[in-house]
Amino acid sequence: PQTENPLPQKTKTTLREHAENAWDLIKFAALALAIVIPIRVFIAQPFVVAGDSMVPTFHDKEYLIIDEISYIAGEPHRGDVVVFRYPNDPSRFFIKRIIGLPNETISIRNGEITIKNAEYKDGFKLVEPYLNEKFTYTGVHTTGVDQYFVMGDNRNRSSDSRVWGVLERKLMIGRAFLRLLPISDMAYLPGSYRELK
Repeated sequence: PQTENPLPQKTKTTLREHAENAWDLIKFAALALAIVIPIRVFIAQPFVVAGDSMVPTFHDKEYLIIDEISYIAGEPHRGDVVVFRYPNDPSRFFIKRIIGLPNETISIRNGEITIKNAEYKDGFKLVEPYLNEKFTYTGVHTTGVDQYFVMGDNRNRSSDSRVWGVLERKLMIGRAFLRLLPISDMAYLPGSYRELK
């Protein structure tokens, strides 16, 4: 009677190599998930810019990593670019720049911003080198405890605190930490500008 031919030695070796490679891949995937998931949940998360409200600093479809831990350990600063839940619909996320801090009066006259607070009772003019065009809005806004006044850098095409009011601290997710895409514009703390006052 005929018997089945045993697998050639070369085939056995190939199967063993494939099994070892598959096991290595599974171990690598498990390790990657063990590292990435806690970072994704507790420290940083991805965000894709939608729209033109932050032009020229950010453009539509840019891919950012948002630092969630800095605002747990410290306070938001004037000039930070922040991602937050939209106050009128918390299921949506916006990206804007912090202009006014808690307990301040923000006066905007023909696009020029003056900020008054406990330290600067007569106010100081905000320097904004990140803008690329003038805007003509005029208005006065006041922030309370844990409230911030935020605006898009593309002032003439941004729905921000001028329209829907102050931003509560509890709605902030974090600040723009890395710009990963496009690769040509990759940057650390992209768009961040710290006003001295």
